[in-house]
Amino acid sequence: MRLILAAAAVAASFLLVGCKEESTIVPPPFALTEEAMGRYCGMNVLEHPGPKGQIILQQIPEAIWFSSARDALAFTMLPEEPKDIAAIYVSDMGKAPNWDQPGAENWVDARRAFFVINSSARGGMGVDEAVPFSNENDAHAFASKNGGRVVGFAEVPKAYILGAGAELPAADSSQTNDNGGGHDHG
Repeated sequence: MRLILAAAAVAASFLLVGCKEESTIVPPPFALTEEAMGRYCGMNVLEHPGPKGQIILQQIPEAIWFSSARDALAFTMLPEEPKDIAAIYVSDMGKAPNWDQPGAENWVDARRAFFVINSSARGGMGVDEAVPFSNENDAHAFASKNGGRVVGFAEVPKAYILGAGAELPAADSSQTNDNGGGHDHG
């Protein structure tokens, strides 16, 4: 009888571990297509220059598209937006063909990206952009050429994303991004 109970306990622990691992699986990014419409502007995402963003919610297996990386970050900061985020992806501009064509499949997990803020680069709606890179050296090279500074996801100031010039409703912009995303580069 003890052997049966021990076997049952081991089997149950494997099931629990399996459930836990399954719930932490991050969905892969979607490829950018002509059907992608911006969450905030309602326009075709491809009509705008610069990096794009996509967010996948836990209960919705499709991308919410953003005309800029900045808009994707704003989604995570606005209190009225859903918080059940499964994945946040932004264009890796170090792998982009050029500023006007940020690429369809060169996504980087925003929580692991290096962002150049306060540069001369203007994003989708002609406002300041948070330019994302998967490689820190690429981010610093961009900042050397275009001005600005390099920060991680958790260090992007709310005031920069939601402040003056943003096309989105402003929230409390006195804090940095506190959406629980850590800045871990492996």
